[in-house]
Amino acid sequence: MQPITELGPDEVFVFGSNADGAHAAGAARTAAERFGAVWGEGDGLHGQSYAIDTMSGPEVLADRVAAFLRFASEHPELRFLVTPIGTGIAGYQAHEIAPLLASAPPNVVLPPEFADLL
Repeated sequence: MQPITELGPDEVFVFGSNADGAHAAGAARTAAERFGAVWGEGDGLHGQSYAIDTMSGPEVLADRVAAFLRFASEHPELRFLVTPIGTGIAGYQAHEIAPLLASAPPNVVLPPEFADLL
């Protein structure tokens, strides 16, 4: 998958964040610079971005992914483009994250790193 640099009007960039919403590097920085992520907001929808806290431990990560999947299910009019959340600075492996996304609705597009494992 190529890096996401543009979104259609109904698309949302889904990225890994930290609880403090310090979007300083990687996909979080892209979200802040291009897609409306708000500094200081580390969870949820902001602009055309959706932050998932990947830095507060595996239980929080699982909870926040579940919340995201509920949100995506409630918004079928949107298409959610998920980056390889948690596999950068958070230090998880794709095989640890992919199962959390196994029940993703059809409007959630997973990166190959996860989709290939499901």
